[in-house]
Amino acid sequence: MKKRIFLFFLVAFIGVAFLAMGSIKAEAAPIKLTFSIFFPPTHGQAKAAIDFAKEVEKRTNGKVEITTFPGGTLTKAPQCYDGVVKGISDMGNSCFAYTRGRFPVMAAVDLPMGYKSGVVASHVANDFAKSVNPKELQDVKVLYIHAHGPGILHTKSPVKNLEDLKGMKIRATGLSAKVVKALGGVPVAMPQGGTYEALQKGVVEGTFGPIEVLKGWKQGEVIKYTTECYSVGYTTAMFVVMNLKKWNALPADVKKVIDAVSAEWVDVHGKAWESTDKAGREFTLSLGNKIIPLSAEESARWRKAVEPVINDYIAKAPNGVSNVKKVKELICKYSK
Repeated sequence: MKKRIFLFFLVAFIGVAFLAMGSIKAEAAPIKLTFSIFFPPTHGQAKAAIDFAKEVEKRTNGKVEITTFPGGTLTKAPQCYDGVVKGISDMGNSCFAYTRGRFPVMAAVDLPMGYKSGVVASHVANDFAKSVNPKELQDVKVLYIHAHGPGILHTKSPVKNLEDLKGMKIRATGLSAKVVKALGGVPVAMPQGGTYEALQKGVVEGTFGPIEVLKGWKQGEVIKYTTECYSVGYTTAMFVVMNLKKWNALPADVKKVIDAVSAEWVDVHGKAWESTDKAGREFTLSLGNKIIPLSAEESARWRKAVEPVINDYIAKAPNGVSNVKKVKELICKYSK
């Protein structure tokens, strides 16, 4: 009888122990998130985004696990934002400019304002979005925004003045397409992922972008010249956003960590842009490509040529005057 009682309690104890272990295991199960990144995995910006995910995992002590999908393997660059809204991915990183017309307020950041660096552009873009809080971004949780260094011209044949650029087919996105047109070129819209082949096959004769693309996207292999048109240096703002339903379901302590890391990572990306710009310059020169500086007089001509692009934005965008004013103020603040 005693033996039966002992066996009963032993079985009961084991059962309770297994239930407890299952409960502990269930409580310890990490929050799993997916992160779609349009940059190729070897790109400095992809590495910065992946490091962001790792830092969130670290600071939550493994409470959050983020699986990254660089190279547009989960959602392609133009579909990345909608992919987050629809829950195809929990988080996403791509360019506002890849869905032209959808983000009319944020387009102010991309205007040819003569940006000096990726650090300046990144802080301007992030601060602008936070201060304006546009309606167009209310369907996601904006984690942070960053932006590349001065967008300048890279071509297969030399461009020393506006006359050389006239009629050339130039790859551009978003507002940079209007910049190309204002300068006399013919804009051809496409994301960075298709630019190498388009240049290689002669579909386009050049591309507008930060000098980092010459190494980060290997475009230095298919162009011969870079024109330093910094007077019209534009940027392209890039979002890191999260599905709103997924964000709202997160525990408060996890939200606090993600917000803290996000605030820090604006500068991380900005410095990465500066580092990759330097690497892009060194790479293109190592291939024997030429860099063409514009004279002060020619720079002024380019600047005057793009003024209608800024004026057109002011006339058509919601709160265009105040948006442009805010961007100029932030550029001044972060350029000091």
